Amino acid sequence: MLTPTERAILKELQKAGRLSNVELAQRAGLSESPCLRRVKHLEATGIIKGYTAIIDQRKVGFDVTAFIQVNLDQRSETETKKFLKAVRQEDRIIDCTAMSGGYDYLLKVIAQNIDDFADLTMRRLLRFPGVKDVSSAFVLEELKTRGPIPV
Repeated sequence: MLTPTERAILKELQKAGRLSNVELAQRAGLSESPCLRRVKHLEATGIIKGYTAIIDQRKVGFDVTAFIQVNLDQRSETETKKFLKAVRQEDRIIDCTAMSGGYDYLLKVIAQNIDDFADLTMRRLLRFPGVKDVSSAFVLEELKTRGPIPV
């Protein structure tokens, strides 16, 4: 269970992950040493999984975002492992989630343009081990992405 102080630290780090320990301590109402100890504890226990930069994909040449629903032909452990290895090796697949319901996996992909998306889908993804069929939907506008976890 998280303490109120740990919750405050997590809320602040989700807003601005590059805060200095001094600034974070001030915002969380702690002195610097206890704040740093708590952050290290949150990292060591895996509550804080890492830190990353949020990049505007369009400014680096990826104008297309799509979600692809994937069904596998066989759900054997061997085939699934091969499929997931191929997914991990494809840089344009930025999220992969195992799903319940009408399909096995939901992929979030980015592409430079529609031709790049077609290449990813037809020449790569459909050739991944075990892939039976795919269905895709293009993102028109992202309204909320990776919101903070309500701690």
